[in-house]
Amino acid sequence: MARPRKPDDPDLRRVCPCDRCGLGYPLVVTWGPEDQICGYCYQQAKRTRGTCDCGHIGVLPGRVDGRPACRACAQITLNIDCVRCGAEDEIYRAGLCWPCALSETVDGLLTNPDTGTIAERLIPLAEALKSMKRANSGLTWIRQRHVTDFLKQLATLPELTHEAIDALPRSRTRDYVRGLLVEHGGLPRRDELLVRYQAWADTALERLTEDTNRAVIDRYIRWHHLRRMNKMDPVPHGTFLRSKQTVTVAINFLNWLGERDIALADVGQGEVDAWIAGGPTTRLLVDRFLGWAMDTKNAPQGLTVPRHRRGNSTTLSATDQAAALDRIVDGDTLTARDKAAAILVLVFGQQIQDIAALNWDDITVTEDLATITLGSGPIVLPAPLDGPWRELLANPGHDQTAAHPRSNWVFRGHSPGMHIDPMHLRLRLRDHLVSARAARLGTLHELSKTAPAAIIADVLGYHPSTIERHAVDAAGTYAEYIAAVREYGQR
Repeated sequence: MARPRKPDDPDLRRVCPCDRCGLGYPLVVTWGPEDQICGYCYQQAKRTRGTCDCGHIGVLPGRVDGRPACRACAQITLNIDCVRCGAEDEIYRAGLCWPCALSETVDGLLTNPDTGTIAERLIPLAEALKSMKRANSGLTWIRQRHVTDFLKQLATLPELTHEAIDALPRSRTRDYVRGLLVEHGGLPRRDELLVRYQAWADTALERLTEDTNRAVIDRYIRWHHLRRMNKMDPVPHGTFLRSKQTVTVAINFLNWLGERDIALADVGQGEVDAWIAGGPTTRLLVDRFLGWAMDTKNAPQGLTVPRHRRGNSTTLSATDQAAALDRIVDGDTLTARDKAAAILVLVFGQQIQDIAALNWDDITVTEDLATITLGSGPIVLPAPLDGPWRELLANPGHDQTAAHPRSNWVFRGHSPGMHIDPMHLRLRLRDHLVSARAARLGTLHELSKTAPAAIIADVLGYHPSTIERHAVDAAGTYAEYIAAVREYGQR
């Protein structure tokens, strides 16, 4: 994103304004008596490309009859000829255009000083960096000290593997470049959330105060959480977060028992009740650990934990839903991406984590029709609900860097090859929906009044029992629907 212009000088605007923008900025070049231009317009002129009336294709810095023109037609002198590639482009340094300067910088950083060459597995990364659409942005990123230092370290690795990169100091740059390597074929793909969980779990074990409890939690992590995660491809973000939270609660519970010299094998219902009563409602999540502990004979049988009450979450009323939808569809404060996501929450009751993971195989946009598949079949998106999807298809975003060379995600994220982080999307919508959860629950509540739970679940991709819980509040259950169908069939 370009930096905003500074306010212009009213005195300069009155005495000698820029002939192109008419504002009072210092003039930096004169191309004829009626073409004295300021620094901002000078930079813009060097970046204006197109076809001149004479047929020349390239940079059109001048003006003839109010239209962009090449140097020859405008009769101006301007150095925009790259000494390396010979193309017309804005010159960055030493006669090099931005793309050539970027290419030279990348080659210099990724060349191993001992061999004088770029390692074969780093070549895809080098080519991806050099082919970024906005070379100036790429060069700005690479020239940051932490990025430069990391790329130099990468160039000297004796072998390019995930393990070798893991051994380098942990940083966002390390994770981002690893993602680029994976997306461009320099490294094999691996489940980063699974790796992150394993690393987190090793650290979490250190928080236990009793060695015997450390052994229990280690088994709980390995034989319950990790065994389940190893069967997933990939591990969902929600599973990753829930697994961390349940282990954290289990560790806190065992440390609490340790402070009272109570072994897990001797814990009673009274201790469980005291633990739950003495802290936040997240302590109720200890039921998942205790269930495993009882199944594996690590805890006495019969321990119970109250279930969290369903139906006590705030829901957005039908009136508020309609008002929010009007603001989103007709307003201009949200991007097309955020509008599309908000429509899925308000109209179709979709969860943020499912929205974030949508890909273009689920969306069909033609000149006459736009559809989305959430469950068993496509759903038509009528106007004006189709507008944001058409805009998003034309401009998916995050396409100026090397992060998404073949991305099929509808909602592309900052990380290479990844969709948008669900929490980030939720926060973006918070100011417009108040709460994405409240909006979703309100939508499901209203939808459950309009059709049987089984049909809604099938169309929207929900389990029937989930919709049935909302239908109960709306005075219509799945069981009643089945009974009605059977009664109709007997007539």
